[in-house]
Amino acid sequence: MNDHQTTEKLGLTDTELAVHPTVFATDLLRDQVVLVSGGTGGIGRAIVWLFARLGAHVAVIGRNQDKLDALVAELAGRNLGASACVADIREPDAINALFETVWAAHGRVDHLINSAGGQFPQPAIDFSVKGWNAVINTNLNGTWYMMQAAAQRWRDHKHPGSIVNIVVVTTHGLYGIAHTIAARSGVIGLSRAVAVEWAPLNIRVNCVAPGAIETEGWKVYTPQARAAYPRSNPMMRAGSPWDIAEASVYLAAPSGRFVTGETLTVDGGGQLWGETWTTGKPAYFGD
Repeated sequence: MNDHQTTEKLGLTDTELAVHPTVFATDLLRDQVVLVSGGTGGIGRAIVWLFARLGAHVAVIGRNQDKLDALVAELAGRNLGASACVADIREPDAINALFETVWAAHGRVDHLINSAGGQFPQPAIDFSVKGWNAVINTNLNGTWYMMQAAAQRWRDHKHPGSIVNIVVVTTHGLYGIAHTIAARSGVIGLSRAVAVEWAPLNIRVNCVAPGAIETEGWKVYTPQARAAYPRSNPMMRAGSPWDIAEASVYLAAPSGRFVTGETLTVDGGGQLWGETWTTGKPAYFGD
């Protein structure tokens, strides 16, 4: 991948997502219902498309009605089942209402994929209280509200379920986004704890940790930072949102039926390789 591709061609289009090859059988998730938060984003969008293509009805959660409606229309045009769900995951009451609506409409929820989140690159020493809280409230608190709401309904309905949380790689240097490292580390810890607590309820909880995945979200970073991302792993390239979508299906589907409390890292070996600077590498550290 060259620098021009990195800056001009980011992510996959709906047309590409509709036909992208997958290793999974087309009826793998037939008649199941999955909720995907952040479903109109780059990674979330790929997850929505793949789960829908595998036969699931996908309730796509986001805050922008127009974006949700456009995505659902694209899916409907391919005869895929989806519905738009406007909700702010930072609001527990809104999340509870959302789950009640989806359960009433479909009589079940089988999987929850927490893909919503966001951050901005900035040296940690300069974080404002508002900026810190914005990231923590979305990436940690919002994810937890979704997890708890799903688990409570699975418990009450005696229905099995699986949760996949999209996090980040926290095991090596990912500099300039310390707020999301804190939030996502919290999600990983939560997932490990409740994987044990909720095992008697037949609920599995796992995480997927993407490395350098090429999406529209890269636009918040400088061209210099984006150009360095493909070199942040020994494969010397960026990953695709489809890589994260397939990892999510693996964990949610029967293929992951004996997997819980795990974090599946999808980073091309980046955690074994080096460092990633989202704000530019200080001269102090050299080239």
